[in-house]
Amino acid sequence: MVKRIIISVLMILIFTENMYGKEEINLNAKSAILIDEMSGRVLYEKNSREKLPNASTTKIMTCITALEYGKIESVTEVSDYAASMPEVKLGMRHGEKYYLKDLLYSLMLESHNDTAVAIAEAVGGNVQSFAKMMNEKAKQIGAEDTNFVTPNGLDNENHFTTAYDMALISAYAMKNKKFKEIINTREYIFSEINSGKKIKVNNKNAFLNQMSGAVGIKTGFTGNAGYCFVGAVHEKNKKLISVVLASGWPPHKEYKWGDTRKLMNYGLNNYEYEMIYKGSDFKEDIRVENGVKDRVGINASGVENILMKNDEKTDIRYNYKKSIEAPVYKNQKVGNVEIYINGEKYKCYDIKTADKIEKRNFTWEFIAIFRTFLLDFLRD
Repeated sequence: MVKRIIISVLMILIFTENMYGKEEINLNAKSAILIDEMSGRVLYEKNSREKLPNASTTKIMTCITALEYGKIESVTEVSDYAASMPEVKLGMRHGEKYYLKDLLYSLMLESHNDTAVAIAEAVGGNVQSFAKMMNEKAKQIGAEDTNFVTPNGLDNENHFTTAYDMALISAYAMKNKKFKEIINTREYIFSEINSGKKIKVNNKNAFLNQMSGAVGIKTGFTGNAGYCFVGAVHEKNKKLISVVLASGWPPHKEYKWGDTRKLMNYGLNNYEYEMIYKGSDFKEDIRVENGVKDRVGINASGVENILMKNDEKTDIRYNYKKSIEAPVYKNQKVGNVEIYINGEKYKCYDIKTADKIEKRNFTWEFIAIFRTFLLDFLRD
């Protein structure tokens, strides 16, 4: 009897997992996510929308904001405030000068807190203005549950993000060639401009040596945030980004690496790229009422080549008007395409008109009647 009950419970668990496409990964992190870097599709998540402190993973946004809004060849002068930042720090002194591009390596390779503030002041004028730039960029990317107060991620009750938002921000940053170059650099040497003093920084991201195809991205730790890590792997023609927040506290520094490897291996072993939708395959036309032409072509936008499991089901639904009133404008929206994966809406694309169709008027009607009369006359 007991054996039958155990078998029944196992069957229910297997059925439930297959039904909902979910699989539990034993993680230490309080919050985690794994996404397809190319499409942004979520492959696995655990409390991924919970707002949490994220320590120095903040510097991903600091770096991409500086790359987009700063002039990397410009000279940055160190302020008293920047020099006063706590460890981990480069050890800057007031009045020292550095090229902004050099400071980005100090920021991302060794996670220097004084460097982060110097960069913020150079690009934004002050920390507050730079934080505003960071938050505006976050919203543009789609990170709606994020608020940055500092460029270095030191604990502040109003400084928070989510694993989901950090994955979006990181996928965006990885599109920047210079950003990828910086985070993959193992060692970098630069000089303080005034004195010519040579400085060497080394990449402290141990994950680069833990998995084949590892390409980044950033570690973090504070007393409130715990150990955090944003990782990226480009392997087996797949591009994955993972985020773990609050993945243990001292002495469990290794938890974040173990959590990250579990997430990455899950993605590498269970997903393959599949072309589930191509807007260019959609070719239809609809009726035009009171137009100089009776029909107009319509086009669907978008392409979806995403990481999928073998047992996942897709459903593409085309919703569009069967007729439209003239005048018709080119690229006028007439409907949409809804893409469902396992019964849940994944993405939506517009369906638009391919051409411009003018409305019939008196002149057009007169010319049409005259043309018909002329053709009949010539036949006779």
